[in-house]
Amino acid sequence: MAEEKKVKQEEKKAGKKKKILIVEDDFASRKFIMKFMQQYGECDVTVDGLEATEAYMAAVDDDEPYDLICLDVMMPLMDGYQVLKLIRDMETQRGVADEDRVKIIMMTALNQKSNVDKAFEMGCTVYCAKPLDMDRVKSVIEKLGLAD
Repeated sequence: MAEEKKVKQEEKKAGKKKKILIVEDDFASRKFIMKFMQQYGECDVTVDGLEATEAYMAAVDDDEPYDLICLDVMMPLMDGYQVLKLIRDMETQRGVADEDRVKIIMMTALNQKSNVDKAFEMGCTVYCAKPLDMDRVKSVIEKLGLAD
């Protein structure tokens, strides 16, 4: 069973479109990020932290986990830090290897050093300050190996 799952993941990496979850409560930001990210993969969108965790868990349960999550911090119901912690805790419980963990880019207007440090301590992959520098985002996606 574990071997079958690994083969499926390798096949996914080899040619299948990447799966991206965009978690953003602001309509204009959500639309902008989605339009940009569609060039890298199939995008799902959620508007709050609770929806984000539900989407993440459903994708994992369907054995089609996300490759990338673009996560805002300030959102209703659950903030981005709570979502990040929940995802990383679930990955730990499931024994997901570090290299197989979902890449999480925090995209937020909270640019104070304490916020950045907190996000990295909790396990974010990259922290991007708003307004987003899309050249930097493109570079980050390429460095993460998510651009085909």
